[in-house]
Amino acid sequence: MGESFLVNVLEGLRLLVTFDAEVWDIIGVSFTVSGKALAMALPTAILIGFGLAIFRFPGHWLLVSLFQTLQAIPTVVVGLLVYLMLYRFGPLGDLRWLFSQPAMVMAQFFLAFPLLVSLSYGTFSSADWRAWETARTLGAGPIRAFWVLCCELKAPLLVAVISGFSRVITEVGASMLVGGNIQNVTRNIPTAIALETSKGTFAQAIALGTVLMVLALLLNFAVGTLRRSNDRPVRG
Repeated sequence: MGESFLVNVLEGLRLLVTFDAEVWDIIGVSFTVSGKALAMALPTAILIGFGLAIFRFPGHWLLVSLFQTLQAIPTVVVGLLVYLMLYRFGPLGDLRWLFSQPAMVMAQFFLAFPLLVSLSYGTFSSADWRAWETARTLGAGPIRAFWVLCCELKAPLLVAVISGFSRVITEVGASMLVGGNIQNVTRNIPTAIALETSKGTFAQAIALGTVLMVLALLLNFAVGTLRRSNDRPVRG
């Protein structure tokens, strides 16, 4: 059993370093879909998080609670809702997106968006607003002051971005439902791992799992480096 495990690991690493076409196509689909979903969700989510932190209005707590609840919805439920919207008799059936990458982007957008809003809201709520106030006092407009504040909060905002990306690039349920796990079209890293494991062939699954582990290591290293640079005292 130990020898079989080692053979699978070595074969998985070989698939990576020899740039096996099927493996790297799956990796490309994952990063393309998840990158698009994150890029679409991020700007609006950060603005809403900022707005919820700076403004108080009737129903504010309810809206915040809604976003915090939505971030915990299982991925398969989000996939089901998107499936029903894109089904040929659904409200968006005319788009013919079901079992395509745009459908996966749509599902992952809905997975990332509430998480990014909640984390952004938490970041801005606990922020030191002196950067904002100083920028406004010096004559900066709201957009410029907002940018200054985001630069001051770049470490926690980066954590929010990484959390959103991790949420979507590792999910299985939504991608499987709306993407269909079609080879060379919608098969991404998590759905491929699930498929290969169910078939009892582990080399490709190990190769793809290695990519996710290396990605997690690099992202955590980047966050740690940024936090240390922010915490480093400034010498006069």
